[in-house]
Amino acid sequence: MTEAVPWWGSAWRQFRLERRMFWRNPTAAFFGVLLPLGLLAIFGAVFAGRDEDLAVIVPGIAGMSVMSATFTSLAYNLTTLRERGILKRLRGTPMPTSAYLAGLAGNAVANAALQLVIVILAGKLILGVDWPRDWGSMALFAAAGVVCFTFLGVALAHAIPNPESAPAYVNAVFLPQILIAGVFYDADEAPQIVRDIAQALPLTHLVEGLSGAMIDGEGVATHSVSLLILGLWGLLGAILAVRGFSWEARRDP
Repeated sequence: MTEAVPWWGSAWRQFRLERRMFWRNPTAAFFGVLLPLGLLAIFGAVFAGRDEDLAVIVPGIAGMSVMSATFTSLAYNLTTLRERGILKRLRGTPMPTSAYLAGLAGNAVANAALQLVIVILAGKLILGVDWPRDWGSMALFAAAGVVCFTFLGVALAHAIPNPESAPAYVNAVFLPQILIAGVFYDADEAPQIVRDIAQALPLTHLVEGLSGAMIDGEGVATHSVSLLILGLWGLLGAILAVRGFSWEARRDP
C-alpha cells in the first residue's frame, strides 16, 4: 500500500515543479530576470550622474517587480488553469488542493525575491546606489507587498473570463499603477490630483516603504501608515479571493 505523501511534501514537490517550469519557459525567465535589468539599464543611462533620480528608480522598480511577480503572474496563471479545467481535475487527485495552491504561490514568492535581489545588486554594482540602509524594514515591506499582491492577483483572476482577455484585465490594473505610483519618478513632484489618486493605490505605499528603507534608512515606524494600507488592501484581496474562488471553468472546454 502506497504511503500518503504529507501536505508539506506535496507542496514542496509542486513548488519544485513550478520552478523547473519557470526556467524552461523563456518568456517567463525574460520577464523574471532580464526585464528588471533592462529597465535599470535604460533608466540608468537616462539618469546617469543624477543620484537623486537613480535613488527613486531603484526602489520604484523593486516595488514594480514585486507586483509583477505576484499579482500579474497569479492572475494569468489561475485564469489559464481554471479555464483549461486543470483546477477542476486537480480535485479528483490525491494531492491536497491547498498544497497545489501553496506550491503555485510559493513560486510567485520566489520570483519576487529573485527580482528584488537582482534590482538591489544591479542598483549597487551598475548604478552606484548604496546598499539598502535598513534591511529589516525593506524585508518587512517586501513581504507585505508579496502578501498583498498575491491575494489581489488571485482575486482579479475571478473577474477574468478567459485566458485571451487576461492581458487586458491585468494591464488595466498594472499599467496605471506603475505610471501613477512613483515607480519612474518622484511622486512628490506630480500634480496634486495624481498624488491624491496615487495615495489610494497599494503600489504607492509599497514603493514608499521600500524607498524609505533602501534609500533613507527609515524604519517601519516612519511608514507605518503605508504598511497599514498595504495590510488593508491585502485583507480586501484575501476576502475577495476566498469568496470568489472557483474550481470550475466558465466555459465548456
